[in-house]
Amino acid sequence: MPESLATRLIAPTLIATLYLYLGGVLIAPLAALVVALYDAAGAGVASLLLEPDALHALGITFSLVAIAAAVNAVVGAVGAIAITRHRFPGRHVIDALADLPLAVSPVMIGLAFLFLFGRDGLLAPALEVFGVKVVFAYPGLVLATLFVTLPYTLREVIYLLEQTGTSEEEAAVTLGASPLRVFWHVTLPNIRPALGYGLLMAVARTFGEFGAVLVLGGSISGKTQTATTFIHDTIEERMPAAAYTMAAVLAGISVALLLLLEHIKKKREAASCT
Repeated sequence: MPESLATRLIAPTLIATLYLYLGGVLIAPLAALVVALYDAAGAGVASLLLEPDALHALGITFSLVAIAAAVNAVVGAVGAIAITRHRFPGRHVIDALADLPLAVSPVMIGLAFLFLFGRDGLLAPALEVFGVKVVFAYPGLVLATLFVTLPYTLREVIYLLEQTGTSEEEAAVTLGASPLRVFWHVTLPNIRPALGYGLLMAVARTFGEFGAVLVLGGSISGKTQTATTFIHDTIEERMPAAAYTMAAVLAGISVALLLLLEHIKKKREAASCT
């Protein structure tokens, strides 16, 4: 039976719709950023990044990336093993709550932390006793970053552990391996691809975080200003060249991370096929 005209038009229509959508919400903004950066080149793009405020904002962001990667590597591995390999009270509740940062607005997260650690917060008296400042200080940035990046590594490792099962670990225990030896020689090698993939997503999330760090840190220049809040502040101060330059740096980092994620994804797919 010959295909009808409507049937033959389905695939081209779907593909054209996809390209139009991606072009409008993804490619066009990135192209506009490139054009804006080109227009701002006369202001001295390189010199803008060497300004003390810009360098400090980048330094804060990279330090948050390092902390997020280190903490998520431990929490992602240990938490995933605890949830998938052990039974304890509240396990399902913790498993469900791990996805909460994906469902809650970062601004709401910042406000919730303000309610806890702010001047009139629930924990403010205890913090004053120990002389610890969280809000509008570096610890607030760390808390906001760790909250928003929590699900990525944890969820990736949980998914992989559920797929691989426990047969290899049980075989190692049967052969007399201690729990620590099982972890280092069986579990960790198995979860390493998922751990790396999740950490890269957490790192990408850290580079792009804005709402929670703005509310908790206050974007104080030279103190709690991150790369994303630097963009916001320079736009507000009518310094578009500096904003476009920092945005281009973050966009370049994001593209590099995306390419690396795709490379890891292809390696995982190839390994699963073999």
